[in-house]
Amino acid sequence: MKTEVHAACSHDCPDACSVLITVEDGRATKIQGDPQHPVTRGFLCAKVTKYLDRVYSPDRVLYPMRRTAAKGPAAGDPLTNFQRISWDEALDEIAARFRAISDEFGPEAILPYSYAGTTGTLGFGSMDRRFFHRLGACQLNRTICASAGGDALLTVYGEKAGTEPEQFSHARTIIAWGANILGTNVHLWPFIEEARQKGGRLVVIDPYQTRTARAADWYIPINPGTDVALALGMMHVIIGENLYDADYVVKYTEGFEELRSRVLEYPPQLVSQITGIPADDIVRLAREYASARPAVIRVNYGVQRAENGGMAVRAIAMLPCITGSWKEVGGGLQLSTSGAFKLNEAALERPELMYASPLGRAARVVNMSQLGEALTKLDGPPVQAILVYNCNPLAVAPNQAEVIRGFLRPDLFTVVHELFFTDTTDYADLVLPATTFFEHKELQKAYGHYFLQMSDQAIAPLGECRSNPEVFQQLALRMGFAEDCFRDTVDDLIDQALDCENQRVKGITRAQLEREGSVRLQIGDQPFLPYKSGNFKTPSGKARLYNPDLIAQGLDPVASFIAPVESRHSGRARKYPLEFLGRKADNYLNSSFANLPSIQKMEEPELLEISAADAASRGIADGDGVRIFNDRGEIDLVAKVNGVVRPGVVAAVLNWAKLSSRGKNVNMLTSERLTDIGAGATFYSCLVEVEAIAKKSSVSPLPSS
Repeated sequence: MKTEVHAACSHDCPDACSVLITVEDGRATKIQGDPQHPVTRGFLCAKVTKYLDRVYSPDRVLYPMRRTAAKGPAAGDPLTNFQRISWDEALDEIAARFRAISDEFGPEAILPYSYAGTTGTLGFGSMDRRFFHRLGACQLNRTICASAGGDALLTVYGEKAGTEPEQFSHARTIIAWGANILGTNVHLWPFIEEARQKGGRLVVIDPYQTRTARAADWYIPINPGTDVALALGMMHVIIGENLYDADYVVKYTEGFEELRSRVLEYPPQLVSQITGIPADDIVRLAREYASARPAVIRVNYGVQRAENGGMAVRAIAMLPCITGSWKEVGGGLQLSTSGAFKLNEAALERPELMYASPLGRAARVVNMSQLGEALTKLDGPPVQAILVYNCNPLAVAPNQAEVIRGFLRPDLFTVVHELFFTDTTDYADLVLPATTFFEHKELQKAYGHYFLQMSDQAIAPLGECRSNPEVFQQLALRMGFAEDCFRDTVDDLIDQALDCENQRVKGITRAQLEREGSVRLQIGDQPFLPYKSGNFKTPSGKARLYNPDLIAQGLDPVASFIAPVESRHSGRARKYPLEFLGRKADNYLNSSFANLPSIQKMEEPELLEISAADAASRGIADGDGVRIFNDRGEIDLVAKVNGVVRPGVVAAVLNWAKLSSRGKNVNMLTSERLTDIGAGATFYSCLVEVEAIAKKSSVSPLPSS
């Protein structure tokens, strides 16, 4: 029998693609984009096009496994370090260890660690949160990706909302600011191309010449971590030349006079010295943005992974407020639309269960961006158990050497719920098999458009794989938690999520989603202009160009440029003079997909991209082996001397450590220092030095993709 099932891609991407899965006799045989979806329009990215390779990979974890050898990577097949056990054995062991740890150290000695391996509403945060709340385990502050930018947006707009992707086709000026659209947001590209066909221009601001930058009408390279200075410099020109919208500013913003005073400190000549952008180009960019209307900014999370990244997003978010471009179809800004999807998280997560736990209070909070510190130096009861799901921290967490040191502790009980044997499963005591989005039902939000979707289960779980809600439900029952909420079904959870007061979601039902697949939020007729007449979700209803709440955090209530501790502007640059970008690969998704041979062919993961000037001054030629190092660690890569980075900057792609020749990846070099707003990771504020270790004759570059 042949059927076609509607689903939605649950991977950590703004597009949340609507897909159609063909199933024949219980096996998925084809995946394609759903042509009926107004944003994703029937095509898929290169990763998801090959999704059957992921679902039916011979390397899938299909059964619960228990470690039989010392922690650490296996010399060959990872299965040699594990033996198959039953789900009953696995669940009983976890429950017994959690009880013993809770009795001896308190439940806060147990740490959940998860992020967005699935962004499905239930898989990301529902039964798992209930379980850990009732247990009394640590709460996890999930900051590793988006907290700096998201929290910064809140300081100006009061919510995370923005321009519909469909409206980009009406723009005359499109600025992709730290946004590699072709690599990480490909379904926005057709709308940009429509705008360009009508005379619009694409400007890309990025310290790395991405695929998107190479396709732009104007590429502006910028020094890492200096975006806030550029935004303030642009506003210096816009305000100084009266290019701002005085009527919009008076009616719908607060703090303009404070902003006017602040930007006087950022003339183009000074901003040029900070950013490396010629002063004339700063003036030209400001004038073009303010005058060639409508103008829209697609700012992405690369901007906010510098130490001052929150302030950078805050400053950039002010630009459409002073030009009034929020009034125009095709104007405004998009970082995230996720705030429009606010579901009933309290009903899903049940935080009140913490008060029924042995603690009887809210548990302590651990920042996931400081995992190494949490496992080795945390005040209070030491972490004695960690349950990892939706994440591969041994690849993605900063300060990798410290994270490894923590996971190698013989007294740390580690459980990993995964699809594959990853960098993290190499340190697990128990590995539990997880489902793909083909194998379970989900409610799918988005952060790059305004369509809520139902993702139907297409096939039965392979082997003994189980979804996140199922695993945590069974663990809760093993622990003897008697609350009725631990018996809720998937449909119960979806109904509870939709039962909310958010007017943009209220009225959308599970039955409607099951019938239609994708449903536009209740945001009125298109086009959606969230701030045309103000209506910002701030106390005054106005955009906060001056936000006094920031003062208590020790931050500038307007915005200002403070150089990252690790940047060319700091004293540390004397020892480590190169700014290092540990980039996301175009064809992986963070660390997901990196292990699939069909995807690996599209990347060159063991290259260090370096400018000709920096290579020559270090005696490095194209194809030489190079050592990249700082006080935290070192990695060995192959030099690629090209023009994609400026002098003073080097770049390499995030990959699984176990897939690298020396078993290390770029996070050997990154720090656990946090961002100014949102306490996020500072992956792109990282100084290194580079030296040659071998010549072409002994080290060959990887084949070109």
